Amino acid sequence: MKLSIVIVNYNVKYFLEQCLHSVQKACSGLEVEIFVVDNNSVDGSVKMVREKFPEVNLIENKENKGFSTANNQAIKISKGAYVLLLNPDTIVEDDTLRKVIDFMDQHPDAGGLGVKMLDGKGKFLPESKRGLPTPLVAFFKVFGLSALFPRSKLFNTYHLGYLDKEKTHQVDVLAGAFMLIRRSVLDITGLLDETFFMYGEDIDLSYRITRAGFKNYYFPGTRIIHYKGESTKKSSLNYVFMFYNAMIIFAKKHFSSENARSFSLMINFAIYFRAFISILTRFARKISLPALDAVLIYSGIVFIKNYWESHFIFPEGGHYPQMFILVVMPVYLAIWLLCVYLSGGYDKPVRLRRILQGIATGTVIILVMYSLLNEHYRFSRALILLGALWGTLIMTGVRILLHHLNVKGFTLNSEKNKRFIIVGEKEEGQRVSELLQKTGMNPSFTGLVSFHHHRNNSNGFIGHLGQIKEIITIHKINEIIFCAKDVPAQVIIDKMSELKNEQVNYKIAPPESLSIIGSNSINTSGDLYVIDIKAITKITNRRNKRLLDFLTSVALLILSPLVMFFVNNPVGLIRNIFSVLFARKSWVGFIHAKDSEKHKLPEIKPGVLTPLDAFNGKNMPIDSISRLDIMYARDYNLSTDLNIIIRGFKQLGRSC
Repeated sequence: MKLSIVIVNYNVKYFLEQCLHSVQKACSGLEVEIFVVDNNSVDGSVKMVREKFPEVNLIENKENKGFSTANNQAIKISKGAYVLLLNPDTIVEDDTLRKVIDFMDQHPDAGGLGVKMLDGKGKFLPESKRGLPTPLVAFFKVFGLSALFPRSKLFNTYHLGYLDKEKTHQVDVLAGAFMLIRRSVLDITGLLDETFFMYGEDIDLSYRITRAGFKNYYFPGTRIIHYKGESTKKSSLNYVFMFYNAMIIFAKKHFSSENARSFSLMINFAIYFRAFISILTRFARKISLPALDAVLIYSGIVFIKNYWESHFIFPEGGHYPQMFILVVMPVYLAIWLLCVYLSGGYDKPVRLRRILQGIATGTVIILVMYSLLNEHYRFSRALILLGALWGTLIMTGVRILLHHLNVKGFTLNSEKNKRFIIVGEKEEGQRVSELLQKTGMNPSFTGLVSFHHHRNNSNGFIGHLGQIKEIITIHKINEIIFCAKDVPAQVIIDKMSELKNEQVNYKIAPPESLSIIGSNSINTSGDLYVIDIKAITKITNRRNKRLLDFLTSVALLILSPLVMFFVNNPVGLIRNIFSVLFARKSWVGFIHAKDSEKHKLPEIKPGVLTPLDAFNGKNMPIDSISRLDIMYARDYNLSTDLNIIIRGFKQLGRSC
C-alpha cells in the first residue's frame, strides 16, 4: 500500500462529502486506502459515508476523542508507506496525491510535506508554511508585529513571510490540514501526542520530525482549497484559550524549563489580553449599531420637540418638563429599539421591513401605554408619532447608507438579489440550478457556462469558461458555482486564483449532493447552501418561539384556576408551565416518529405538543408523520405554534 489517507470528521457532513469526492478523483491509478474517523457527529455524517462512499474505512467514535487521538486510531491500523492527515474541509486537485508521492519518493530526506493552501476565494493562506513558535516568534505573532511586517525575516518567522510562496522550501512546521508523513519516520517519532486535544499537535509532530534528523518541506507544486483557512472563530474565547494553551503544552514539552516558564508567562498574558480584546470587540460589534440608532433617534426627537413646542405648543414661551426629556423620551426609545430587536431588525442580512415592523409595534405599545397614563403624564401624542416617523427614516437611512458604502454585513436583500453563473455541462448545471432554487435563494439571474471552450452560446449556455471574465462584467455576477462532476478541481482552483481580484464569491457543487459549498470559511454563515429545514433555528424564529413560550406560560399560570378544568391532566399542566418557563421544554416540539429521522432535524427543546396535535389525533401513516416534522422545521412561524396550542389545548398537561 502506497498511501493511507486519514480524515477526522466532526459535524461537517457536506464538507466531508465534497472532500471525499475530490480525494476519490485524486486516487485514480494509485494504491490508496481512505479512513474517516468520526468523532460522534450528530449531523448524519456516518450515514452519508456509508451510503455514498462504501469503500472508505469508517471508524465511529461514540465520543469526541479529539484530533490527535482520532488520527492515531486510523494510523495504527493503516498500511500505507505514506500517511496523509487531511482535514474534511479541504478539496485536493486531481493530481495532488500523485505529485506529493513523487516528491517524497525523490527526496528520501523528507519526513513530512505540506502544500500550497488557498482559501475559498482563491487567496493564499499564510499558514501553508510556518516557523517554529519560539518565545520570540510567538511574541511577535501574539502582539501583531508579524501582521504589521508580513515579509520581515525578523518579525514574521511564524508564517515565514520572507520565503517565496511559489518555490519549494524547507520549513519547520507543517499545517495539520494537509500533512503527508513518511511511515518509517512515524515509526521513529511516534504518533500524534494525544495531550493536544485540538491545535498544536501539528507543530509538535513537525518538531519531532526535524529532531529525528528529517526535513519538512513546503511544496507549492500542487494546491488545495482549505475552507477553514481564514477563520476558525479566531475571535472567540474558546479558540483563544485552546490555541494558546496548546502553545504552553508545546513549550513545557520541548523548551528548557527557564524558557518554558518565560514562554508560559508571556502566553498566559497573551491569553487574557486576547480574551479581553475578544470580549471588547464582540461587545462593540453588537452594541455599535443600536447605540448609533439610539443617539441619532434621541437627537432627532430633541430637535423635533424643540421645534414643536416653540411653534405649536408654547409659541409665546414655555417648555415641556424636564421629566419628558430625561425619563419619558428614553423610555420611548427603549421600547422602539427593543421591538426592532425582537422583530429581527438587527439580524443579518438586513431587512428594512423588519425595522418598519419593529417601529410600528413599538409605537402601538407606546400609544396604548400613553392612553392609560394619568392626564398629568400625557405630554404629546404628536411627538410619539413624529418620533416614530423620525426613527423609521433614520434607521432605514443609516442601513441604506451602509449598503451603498459596501460595509460588510449591510448588503440589503443580498441573498435574494444575487446573480449566479453555474460552470458545468447542461445536465449537472440544471440540477444545481434547481437545487439553488430549492434552498430558497431565488436569485435574480442564473446563467449556465460551459466548461468546454468549443461550445457556442446556444443550447442554454451564455458562454464558455474561457469567456468568464467578460461574463462576470456583462452580467454583473456575484457568485460562481462550479459543478465538481464536470470541472476538474485543478481548473476550479486555477480560475479562483485567476479571478481572485474580481468581486465575486465561489462555491462548489459536489455530484449527487444536496449541498453547494463555499466560499471562505467552514464557520461563516452563508457559505453553505443546502435545502433548508432549519428555519425554526434562525435567530428571529428561535427568539420569537421562546417569547411565545414564555408569554403563554405566564398567561396559563395566571389563568390556571380556570384552565385546569379544561385540560386532561391539571397536575401535568402546572409541571409543564414551569418546565417551559425555565426553558427545559417548549410548548411545541418535534414528533420524532422514527429515530432514524432525528439526525435530519435541527435541535430544539422537547415539546409538550407536536405538529400531530394540529390534526386532533387523526390516524396518519408513519411516513406522513415524519414529514410533518420536516415541514414544521422548514416552514416554521409563530402562527404554527399558536394553531397547535389552540387545537391541542386539552393535552397541555401531557407528560413528555
